Amino acid sequence: MFKDREYITKFTDVVSEGLIFIDGDGKIQIYNKKAKEIFGVIYNQGKGHEAGKIVKGDIVIIADNYLGGDDGGLQSEDLKLIGIEDEEIDLGDSIIAVGIYGEKNVKPYYRFQRNSEEGLRLETNFLDTKIMAYIDPINKTINISIDDESFEIEYISTLGHMVVLDGKTRKIKFYQARGYTIRKESIRDLLCGKKYMAKGKDTEAVNVIGRNIFDVHGFMPDIKEFYEAAKGKNLSYKDKFIEINGRPTLCTLIPVDKDNMRVGAILKVKDITELRKVSEERDQALVKLEEMERQLRQEEKISGLFLKVVGESPQIKNVKNLLYKASKSNSTVLILGESGTGKGLIAKEIHNASKGKDKPFIHVNCGSIPETLIESEFFGYESGAFTGARARGKIGFFEMADGGTIFLDEIAEIPTLMQVKLLKVLQSRSFFRVGGTKEISVDFRIIAATNKNLENEVLEGRFREDLFYRINVFPIWIPPLRERKQDIYPLVYSILPGICRKVGTESKHISGEALKKLNEYNWPGNVRELENILERAVNLCEGSTILSKHLQIETKNEDNKDNKKNLKRLKDVVKEAEKEAIINALKSFNGNKKLAMEALDIGRTSFYDKLKKYNIKSP
Repeated sequence: MFKDREYITKFTDVVSEGLIFIDGDGKIQIYNKKAKEIFGVIYNQGKGHEAGKIVKGDIVIIADNYLGGDDGGLQSEDLKLIGIEDEEIDLGDSIIAVGIYGEKNVKPYYRFQRNSEEGLRLETNFLDTKIMAYIDPINKTINISIDDESFEIEYISTLGHMVVLDGKTRKIKFYQARGYTIRKESIRDLLCGKKYMAKGKDTEAVNVIGRNIFDVHGFMPDIKEFYEAAKGKNLSYKDKFIEINGRPTLCTLIPVDKDNMRVGAILKVKDITELRKVSEERDQALVKLEEMERQLRQEEKISGLFLKVVGESPQIKNVKNLLYKASKSNSTVLILGESGTGKGLIAKEIHNASKGKDKPFIHVNCGSIPETLIESEFFGYESGAFTGARARGKIGFFEMADGGTIFLDEIAEIPTLMQVKLLKVLQSRSFFRVGGTKEISVDFRIIAATNKNLENEVLEGRFREDLFYRINVFPIWIPPLRERKQDIYPLVYSILPGICRKVGTESKHISGEALKKLNEYNWPGNVRELENILERAVNLCEGSTILSKHLQIETKNEDNKDNKKNLKRLKDVVKEAEKEAIINALKSFNGNKKLAMEALDIGRTSFYDKLKKYNIKSP
């Protein structure tokens, strides 16, 4: 089957996606150039270095956000190789360390902490070499800098990063880079004497042809599925988000049959980091809009706009600034916020302030359309496309919005299969009606909204990451009412007259006591809940003044506040008891921590965590 391997390799190397083919035994038969670039099999970035190994006297810099994670199983015992002997360092700690390999006479310099979700930084002038390392959990990067030369690696969950300087010349001898898993160059492997490969231009790539897929990519669940599909399991998928060797990818699994027999499987791989280029368009759009802000004296113009967005709090003023910028741009807008914050109103205000305000504004509630109808509602259908279809067919929402704005409310509720088709429309601005053969081109502006955390939805596999980056060009966060309570008063005065007209009653005003009660409430339902409560109050109020008794909400009881002052929280009581028990145990065993741990029946890691938490020193 692979007698023309050289020809097949030349053909697959020009494909823009990574391609990996394994046979029925799990052996790699095709691994194209793009796949090698994605996973670091080919790595010619940076200055590069020669092949070699760590020897006595070399300076080793380690930055690891989770000890024992993606570092080859590194343990605190292994750190003794660079002079670190600290019994409090344990698995799961994040650590940055600088030391001399195989040399105990030079004191190492290091920092560590239990919480890997917090950033960790170390700066030192170690043996006249300026060293800085930073673990950044927000941007998911680990950076090691040597005399201002930077070595940075991105990560998804855990990562062990290492740079090695020659002990005599102080020049870069080794630096960790993408593909270290495939090259078998984890921190622990190299500290234990394993040789590392060369990097840089014209260096030899790792030969993966003929190797077992698990040997190259490890025993992770998704690789196991790839192997099982090659063995004969009826399994396939398209554009599934998978993390492989620390790289975020979109993968498509395709079983391969010959003469009705399973002969292997293909994994097509897209590097998601390329999709992140879309986010750069967002940044560029924001920069241009900021320049426009200075030129047009934005503050003066905003004052007369967005009158339906009520409030004078700093939070709502910031929202109005963003609305102004969005109205002057054609970029896709993503409105985020809890239910009841007024996302639909915000979308309409953006449209009304834009140059296309006289064009259609199509509001689509994605969560209210049955899954079986969503495609025909979005794209329309031709005559006879399905049973029950109108004789003349029907245009869809996208055609209705041509020249104007389509507002996709509750976009997170769109089914996964429909997300694929939606992405194509957003990219090409064209589609086919259901049952149609003619491609229809449209021009519209997209505004989307959701009350869900789309980043979590992506991680859980319910929302496509490429679609998320496509719509998250210009995000606008609408703060909940509880975070801008100073807007309650102007909201009440704005909403109340309209409610009175709706109910058909005379105009009413609200008492100061009632306003105070509204201000004490936490507003889980936001502005929508405020409207409902005011409408009930108008119906209950027989006079012209709404009193606090007409507001059917529960605020904090003052008597309960007094009772709470006299009681301790349960977790505070537990903390005090834990601290006292540990102190007494240490006193009983004259400061012997091991005996104290055994007496308290507590694990080593948990014991040292509590010593640090309660600031307990051994007697």
